[in-house]
Amino acid sequence: MKKLILLLVCLFTIQSVVRADDDKPVKIDQLPQAAQQFIKTHFADSKVAMAKMESDWFDKNYDVIFTNGNKVEFDKRGNWKEVNCKYSSVPVDVIPSAIQKYVAENYPDAQVIKIERDKKDYEIKLSNKWELKFDLQFNLIDIDK
Repeated sequence: MKKLILLLVCLFTIQSVVRADDDKPVKIDQLPQAAQQFIKTHFADSKVAMAKMESDWFDKNYDVIFTNGNKVEFDKRGNWKEVNCKYSSVPVDVIPSAIQKYVAENYPDAQVIKIERDKKDYEIKLSNKWELKFDLQFNLIDIDK
């Protein structure tokens, strides 16, 4: 009986590992409508190099990579989760105004090159290598270099 249970656990683990990295290329028009609109609004001048859907057991994400190295990650509904602009700055309209104000006042020579958001907070990375974390009320909760 123990061997059977161990075998089932091993099979489930192997299946989970194989299923966890299920990436599939998609066309831009296959992205959720909100993601398509976000790209048209904020990255209209950028050419898409690749778009892919990442499936997990209970979740789905979309990654869009542009030819200039920028990358945007969306959730299953098409809401942005991460905007990473390696060689430019994140579009100003994407950054919440309270975060823009904080950065302008405290780091006037820096640009936001990456922003991530989740259910708990916003994380931004500045061109001067500082990383700032804000809660959902836009209070600074962590800073790192």
